[in-house]
Amino acid sequence: MRNRRLDITPVSSPLRAAFAISRGSKTSAETVRVRLQQGERTGWGECVPYGRYGETIESVTATIETLRETIETGLTRADLQGQMPAGAARCSVDCALWDLEAKMSGTPVWQLAGLPEPKPVESAVTVSLDTPEKMAEAAMAIQGRLLKLKLGGAEDLKRIEAVHLARPDARLIVDANEGLVPADFPSISRAAADLGVVLIEQPFPAGKDDALERRPGPVAVCADESAHTSADIQDLARRYDAVNVKLDKTGGLTEALAMVRAARASGMGVMVGCMVAGSISMAPAVLLAGLCDAADLDGPLWLKDDVAHALTYRDGWIDPPPAALWG
Repeated sequence: MRNRRLDITPVSSPLRAAFAISRGSKTSAETVRVRLQQGERTGWGECVPYGRYGETIESVTATIETLRETIETGLTRADLQGQMPAGAARCSVDCALWDLEAKMSGTPVWQLAGLPEPKPVESAVTVSLDTPEKMAEAAMAIQGRLLKLKLGGAEDLKRIEAVHLARPDARLIVDANEGLVPADFPSISRAAADLGVVLIEQPFPAGKDDALERRPGPVAVCADESAHTSADIQDLARRYDAVNVKLDKTGGLTEALAMVRAARASGMGVMVGCMVAGSISMAPAVLLAGLCDAADLDGPLWLKDDVAHALTYRDGWIDPPPAALWG
């Protein structure tokens, strides 16, 4: 007998401006939203199907549908980990189950998960890939002091220099999204520390990053596209100083917690990151940020419209999610 109702809804959210990285740009956030209703309680989860890993709205929806009966008849979070692969589909269901458990038990997710009590989190705010001049202009309009610069082209060092000149007060994360080549990396990494850069994210393509075993320069290097789940951590620790944990890749908060703990055990730094999406997608990651060194959770700032009870962003900081939103 079914005691839950599962609803799966594709959502297309227009962006305030084009979001560009080395692989291309987009003008809307395409997500899949899951609602689990049990009695008078409702749990929410949301994911971003990522084309980089062969995911689409249709494939994610179909993956969730294969487990509809099992989910509606009481699938647990623990069982979900073995019945659905890591990725966007599992993320939306896993997060909905966390939210539903919190609503049913009256215990917030942070307590259920053994996380620190939530407090405001500083988040990086992304400067989309563009000309050096336009990136400097965009950086001037951002109130926060942790900026993430998208790189990918011949003018990358000029981009960093222009933003640093425009915002000498800011700490910079530079993110190539696999767009650099090893020959260019030494000059960028050597200059980076003097230009306010505190982290270099995924300079080379996943699987083609062996050059990082001999990486030069004083700035830490962080894995993103090379990192998916806790099973990757021991291998990544040979090449990277830190790892960017994204719930859409880990398959939800459950595996993200395991990945953070594995990274800590391996001596790696941890950043919690996001795809471009709204507050339902971001809320679990905001709670996870309490275990991390840095957060890059500005996804909702790119949307023209967010959900009711959305996360509150102030001067580069995010308030904890209200109970009416998630968790």
